[in-house]
Amino acid sequence: MRQILFRLIGILEVAGGFYGMAIVLPRLLAFGPLRMAAFGLIEFAIYAFVLVAGVLLLENSERGIRFSSVAQLLQLPLIATPIFSYALHCGACIDLYAALHFPTRPELTWAFGSQRFALEFHGPGVPRLGVNVLALLSWLVLKLR
Repeated sequence: MRQILFRLIGILEVAGGFYGMAIVLPRLLAFGPLRMAAFGLIEFAIYAFVLVAGVLLLENSERGIRFSSVAQLLQLPLIATPIFSYALHCGACIDLYAALHFPTRPELTWAFGSQRFALEFHGPGVPRLGVNVLALLSWLVLKLR
């Protein structure tokens, strides 16, 4: 069972990392403001890291388990405040979040076969905080070797 779950996590990391790199690369090659290139390089490096972590995990490497744990922790928080926003998912996600206004109610969204990276120093008018439940479960599976 452990091997099947590790393979599933690795496949999602490889697919999400590759898809993310494929989306970011044309934007990096286009001429634009230096600030956008810096964020693009950060995004490309994160997707490349997730891709490498997935490949190493599929090879059943101990380093792959460590890298995949870090990759899952990077995907865990969902932060959207008027000052700062951060979100990442590679391959799939199940997001549980709550908007911080009255009445506060939890919301659940999911995506499969997708990628997302948000790193901004401004955000939405209504702040939201949450977690990627799939990343949390994947991290727990990797820790329960």
